Amino acid sequence: MKKILMYIIIGGLVLFGLIQLIPIDRANPPVTREPNWSSPEARALVKEYCFQCHSNETEWPWYSYIAPASWLIKFDVVEGRGNFNFSEWDRNPGNLSEMVRNIDRGRMPPMQYTLFHPSSKMTAQQKQALDDALTATLK
Repeated sequence: MKKILMYIIIGGLVLFGLIQLIPIDRANPPVTREPNWSSPEARALVKEYCFQCHSNETEWPWYSYIAPASWLIKFDVVEGRGNFNFSEWDRNPGNLSEMVRNIDRGRMPPMQYTLFHPSSKMTAQQKQALDDALTATLK
């Protein structure tokens, strides 16, 4: 029984090592155009809560280099940029009412993000400030 357990552990470690060889592209494309921000404060607030997944200015944390976390993070960034991208506003603008609705309903930021970034959980006051910043910019 101990021998089988040892083979399972060694096999798991080998598999973990092998999946690290699967390349993940973490390059940030260039910024082509941002929205016309209503103020520098509005941009700073949106950057704080949204840019990690909804811009080409993603800051890749250390654990985004370790599979399988790297796959999940890359998937979330690709999906976020696909929904709308503050760095490619000329090609992929967002829908204000959808953004505000998702923030107000607690869908943004998503749970898997707030687990690793507890400070990204927003209070009602922070949600309102973000809603106001988006509304002032995107109306």
